[in-house]
Amino acid sequence: MQYVAYCYLGVYKTKEDMFQHIHPYEPFFPEGATKLIVGTLPPPRFTTGKLNERDVDFCYGSSNGLLWPVLDRIFNLKLKYETTLDAANQRKEFLTTRGIGVCDIVQSCERNKIDASDLGMQNITLRDLIFYVKQYPKIDTLLFTGGNSKNGPEYFFRKHIKKYQLKLEVVSSEIPRIHRFELQDRIVRTISLTAPSGAANRSIGSLQFYKNKKNMNPEFNTLDFRVAQYREFF
Repeated sequence: MQYVAYCYLGVYKTKEDMFQHIHPYEPFFPEGATKLIVGTLPPPRFTTGKLNERDVDFCYGSSNGLLWPVLDRIFNLKLKYETTLDAANQRKEFLTTRGIGVCDIVQSCERNKIDASDLGMQNITLRDLIFYVKQYPKIDTLLFTGGNSKNGPEYFFRKHIKKYQLKLEVVSSEIPRIHRFELQDRIVRTISLTAPSGAANRSIGSLQFYKNKKNMNPEFNTLDFRVAQYREFF
């Protein structure tokens, strides 16, 4: 057996020992899409198919994720949170009605440890996001579910567009950061939203905007913060 240089806590692993984390969903593009949600990968249990009862078998369907609860609040969707076809179809219908696609930028990666951390991804294969955006000429906004930290959606997108000789221009450096780039004579914005995961709550708590809101209303929480942020761009 050929050994390769994967090392985790001092233990060398073979390629065969690595968890093959493959995105389980094809990109979702409703006709006439104008916005595109871009993340990385769902948790590994979506690759293995071992979902829990409150997971939804669709993009961002993790019971630990906050994207759908946030959108549920904004649009009063009355979503189901269960592993049923009805729950998945609710989300597809919403996206189709609003002209919103979903195309996570990571197609696959390998992991030493089977978890959902962005930093744990190795040997990453990216999807050709620009290729998809070219196919849908009405798309003018990419909604990154995270920022430019290592292995986040904006971070990968910056790497990806280099082969197209494209460059992001800063529109606003405030949170959420906004950039733009030109593609086939159209301008496409990118919005780096605060990640819809519990891991981002600490960074939210350090923001002055959040602190001010919390001082005014002690019941204001990190979900409320995301609702206020996402509402502007969805």
